[in-house]
Amino acid sequence: MPFEMSPFCRWGLPAALLALLFCPGSGEAAFEVFASPEQLVVKHGASSEINCTTISGLETTLSKTLLDKQPQWERYRVSNVSNNTVVYCHFTCSGKQMLRNVSVTVFHPPEQVLLKLQPTWVTVGNAFTIECSVPAVAPLENLTLTLLRGQEPLHMHTFVGATAAPQAARITHNSTAHKEDGRHNFSCRAELDLRPRGGVLIRRTSEPQVLEIHEPMPDNQMVIIIAVVSVLLLLFVASVLLCFVFGQQWHQRRRGNYGVQAAWRRLRRSYRA
Repeated sequence: MPFEMSPFCRWGLPAALLALLFCPGSGEAAFEVFASPEQLVVKHGASSEINCTTISGLETTLSKTLLDKQPQWERYRVSNVSNNTVVYCHFTCSGKQMLRNVSVTVFHPPEQVLLKLQPTWVTVGNAFTIECSVPAVAPLENLTLTLLRGQEPLHMHTFVGATAAPQAARITHNSTAHKEDGRHNFSCRAELDLRPRGGVLIRRTSEPQVLEIHEPMPDNQMVIIIAVVSVLLLLFVASVLLCFVFGQQWHQRRRGNYGVQAAWRRLRRSYRA
């Protein structure tokens, strides 16, 4: 495979030439060591590569493998990175050693983002709680959790002053239910920003949750319902009373007719006798 000049060679070659020119017996330190990247961000247990220039070596407690070696630079792979550490590219010339350190940051990405609404059923004007949690993430100080209603941020929290070890992150936010809340999904976005350490921005969002909103009945509508029910109840009672009165009168009329007829029959029998 033909050799392709990497970006490291552009500044590594002049440095190497200076080293070759001034190192032998001159006693002048006209040389410099370069490392790329200057900051290394590695997922826990993963591997990564480091370039050292000029004619140098890599000093580290990590497991390392020399991948390629050229007159101006060397490329190494460090493996099974599990802790934050510092590695060194070094170069010795005329008994003097130059070092260039590379800081190594181990990260645990937010694999899961969990959102919980309490309660999931709420009346307009009442309070509810939004809880977001992320298990085992590091470095926690680079993590930001944002609670969203649709695309609108409701609450944001950044964890500062945390340790480098993986930790669970959790935030809660109390809110008051509004009518429009039922028309939007709620979610939580976790962002692990490794760019200040030489990495990338890692973003993950929870599954959306729906808040069921119920509107309270207006007071005037309640008054109307009570009035209608009261009128219907009065009509029902009145109809029962009328039925009772008419029934009593009907029974009395029937008993009256039967009495007259019986008296008439008795009178006729006595007359015939």
